[in-house]
Amino acid sequence: MMWYGDGWGWGGWIIMTVFMVLFWAVLIVGLVALVRYLAGARHHQPGSPPPPGAGDWQERRAESLLAERFARGEIDEDDYKRRLALLREHR
Repeated sequence: MMWYGDGWGWGGWIIMTVFMVLFWAVLIVGLVALVRYLAGARHHQPGSPPPPGAGDWQERRAESLLAERFARGEIDEDDYKRRLALLREHR
């Protein structure tokens, strides 16, 4: 058969290879981002209460830090009670 011209030569192969790698990279990154987005949305939906026990350790930690500050004399009794009530109000 007869070939009409040389075509793109090596430049065509290089360009096709680069575009193929870019295509697969974009596809894989897009799928990973989609899976992470959907997994994150499923685990924490705005407006829904957290699962039981999810923030208990943080609440206890905040109250113990407040109690330590009161014991060291950094805050007075009124301030301690006001802040403790505020912490427990926002559970």
